[in-house]
Amino acid sequence: MLMRALYSLLTYAAQPLVRRKLLRRAQAEPLYGEWIPQRFGYYDPAVEGLPRPAEGAQRPPVVWLHAVSLGETRAATVLLARLRDTLPGMRLVLTHGTATGREAGKALLQPGDVQVWQPWDTPAAVGRFLARFQPDVGLLMETEVWPNLVAGCAQRGVPLCLVNARMSDKTYQQSLRLRWLAGPAYRGLYAVWAQSEADAQRLRELGAPVRGVLGNFKFDATPDAALLAQGRAWRASAGRPVLMFASSREGEEQMLLDVLKQKWPLAHAVSAQAAPETIASVSQGGASLPFQLLVVPRHPQRFAEVAQLFVDADYAVSRRSQWGEVPQTADVWVGDSLGEMALYFGIAHAALLGGSFAPLGGQNLIEAAACGVPVFMGPHLFNFAEASTLAAEAGAALRCADLAHAVTEAVALAADPTRLQAMQDAAWGLGAAHRGAAMKTATEVAAVIHKQ
Repeated sequence: MLMRALYSLLTYAAQPLVRRKLLRRAQAEPLYGEWIPQRFGYYDPAVEGLPRPAEGAQRPPVVWLHAVSLGETRAATVLLARLRDTLPGMRLVLTHGTATGREAGKALLQPGDVQVWQPWDTPAAVGRFLARFQPDVGLLMETEVWPNLVAGCAQRGVPLCLVNARMSDKTYQQSLRLRWLAGPAYRGLYAVWAQSEADAQRLRELGAPVRGVLGNFKFDATPDAALLAQGRAWRASAGRPVLMFASSREGEEQMLLDVLKQKWPLAHAVSAQAAPETIASVSQGGASLPFQLLVVPRHPQRFAEVAQLFVDADYAVSRRSQWGEVPQTADVWVGDSLGEMALYFGIAHAALLGGSFAPLGGQNLIEAAACGVPVFMGPHLFNFAEASTLAAEAGAALRCADLAHAVTEAVALAADPTRLQAMQDAAWGLGAAHRGAAMKTATEVAAVIHKQ
């Protein structure tokens, strides 16, 4: 209790710094500058509340779901669909911590739902949030456990559950070092449903009430069929294999540039000298890269930066935002749009996994598998160890020592139609073999609500 009081004092004192940080981030991503009072538990009574039921009508269940960023929001999509089937008429309170998460979350709302920022983790902000929305259950997606959020829910009788829960070894070691704070937070949860047995074991050792291992929601998601079909059509017209760098992170694009210049120096020299009207002929003439490169940065605030990085390296670059009916001819395509990953995976023959070549823990490769795209992974996979292991064992992905190794393997795969088809089939099969977690979780959540 004393330790949490000290933590609360620190989070309270940090509020001015949080405001300044949000305003700085808003310069690049304006959404961070909007509705800042929500971050501290202050809401506009006219627009930021749930509708009251008609007189005499039963109050529908109110489900609060916290999806901090884009990945968690995408994973929440399939869970919310199952929850709405299981809890007809439910009202959703959807919270986020990042601009990309909030932007993507708009598509999940139905009439009567509310979307606000996650409350900053002070007792007062958490208390105002819970008093305002009075959820019947709280669902934290994957990893987001905050001490005062947990304590506030326990004090008000709100069952707070960690769903699709994962815990990397790195996070586990950090939590052990802060056990005086993390331990009570994990013990204070009402229920935890983990993605894998390894995640469950780490969570149990921190005192979390793990009630089951249900799998990963992301296997239940289906890619947008129209976007996938459009991508495949563009892939067919590309004239050469398309290699995608999926969800690339800061520093990794420069690593890729170093590999390209080492392996294909002639392609770089030709691109540096080519006039725009000759780029198309260069691309078909054998002096260009042996593949069409598609780079999709993980964070939208880096779209322009990444495009400029390749321009400065003298490659011809075309951004998705500049395309019309077909992609423009260039050495490098940059995917600078949100919500179109199915389109990009549809274009790709193979994908390099961002975040896994720099020591950043990787990104989730399940969406690539759902689109039938083989993945080449670097050595840094600690944030998505379970999914990476499943994909490698299924033959849908290959672990590589470094980015140069991954590019070499991807290019070789594109030149081997039989092996390419085998890895594509394995990718398709991976999702089919691991579906069902969202429906199981929705059933458990409904049971929690009905007990209240």
